[in-house]
Amino acid sequence: MLTLVLAGGAGALIGLSLGALGGGGSVLAVPVLVHLLGQSPAQATTGSLVVVGVTSLLAAVTAHRAGTALVGRGVVFGFLAVAGATVGSLAAARVPEAVLMAAFATLLLLVSGLMVVRTVQHRAPEGPRVGLDDPIITFWPTFTCRCPRALQVLVTATAVGLLTGFLGVGGGFLVVPALVLALGLDPRFAAGTSLVVITVVSAAALAVRTGSGVAPDWPLVAVLTVVSTLAAVAGARLAARIDARRLSAAFTALVVTVALLTTAQAALALR
Repeated sequence: MLTLVLAGGAGALIGLSLGALGGGGSVLAVPVLVHLLGQSPAQATTGSLVVVGVTSLLAAVTAHRAGTALVGRGVVFGFLAVAGATVGSLAAARVPEAVLMAAFATLLLLVSGLMVVRTVQHRAPEGPRVGLDDPIITFWPTFTCRCPRALQVLVTATAVGLLTGFLGVGGGFLVVPALVLALGLDPRFAAGTSLVVITVVSAAALAVRTGSGVAPDWPLVAVLTVVSTLAAVAGARLAARIDARRLSAAFTALVVTVALLTTAQAALALR
């Protein structure tokens, strides 16, 4: 019973972050599954893809209805990341679990550091502003290519896919600034659009892992997913009404704490 309560509480935090901030919550799913719910790292990274993928899908629908998600651009960016997700998923099955958790701990430290810097600066990343209909590549009536930006998008999407496939994270902490800097999206569209990207990439990574022989505790994953989904929908609806900076600051403190604990445990496991 206590395990289910812990799963519900953690799911609420993950969903609220994904829905309101467009990312961040996914980096908590793996530590929650490992340290609170007793899953192995391999099970946790697979279960995390389910939690993050389903939560992001429903939150993306809510964001789209609210007019803050650009579905077309999100889908394209997501499909560009599929190759990276495939490579990452295959690689995850071939490394020791202690190494997998050490890599995840390193990622957590990086993410928490970036979140602290962003919180202290009190501003979102700024990129060149372009119109929502300005294409990067066109084929009709004539072929045009803003190739430097196209390459930037491809490299970033591949990096997001690798992280998602290898560590079971959604990559929203990277997708949101990438959509602002690489695609020039207004920040108010980046969070919602990132949910579309995370949905596509998580689904691709999970498909590659299917049949690998590593299955998480599905009842626990189901509880975590349901609560996370409900919280994400609520977070997406509240995103325009709440002070996102305060929410981000509180969540940053939580991620930093989890990063330090995970790093300490990963270091002990490598001994």
